[in-house]
Amino acid sequence: MTERSGVDAIAIARTVAETMYRKDIASQSAGITLKEIGPGHAVMSLRITDMMLNTHGICHGGYIFMLADSAFAYACNSYNQNTVAAAGQINFLKAVQPDDLLTATAKEISKTRRTGLYDVTVTNQHGEMVACLRGNSHTIKGQILPGLGTSDADG
Repeated sequence: MTERSGVDAIAIARTVAETMYRKDIASQSAGITLKEIGPGHAVMSLRITDMMLNTHGICHGGYIFMLADSAFAYACNSYNQNTVAAAGQINFLKAVQPDDLLTATAKEISKTRRTGLYDVTVTNQHGEMVACLRGNSHTIKGQILPGLGTSDADG
C-alpha cells in the first residue's frame, strides 16, 4: 500500500511513532519526549538534568547525540518501513547547561527506496542552535507495524 493522500501519510507516521515510543525504553528512560511527527519529519525534546553533566559541568555530548539520533530514527521510520542508521555525524556548536530544554528537529533531505539523508538541528529554549547532526539511513526488510501499509514516497 502506498501513500494515497497526505492525511494517510500523517496517520501512518503518527501510528508508527506511537508504537515506536511505547517500545523505546532508551528514549523514555532519558526523558526524551516526542512532540511532533510527520512523513520524514520528527521533533523531540529533552530537559537536561544534573545526572547528564560531564566533568566541566555542562551536558555530556552523548545525551545531545542521543536526542538528535532519536529524532532522526523517528523521522526515517515514519513511513512504516524498518529503517536503521547507517551513519551519523554531529557537530557540537554551543555548550548545553543544566536545566536547558533541548529540542531536536529532524528533516528529511533525500529519500530513495533503500537510503535516506536527514538533517537534525538541536536548539535550546532560547532558540540557539547547540548541535546539528547529519544522518544516513538504510531501509531494511519489514515494517514497524505489519499490515498498516506504508507511505513510501518512492513507491
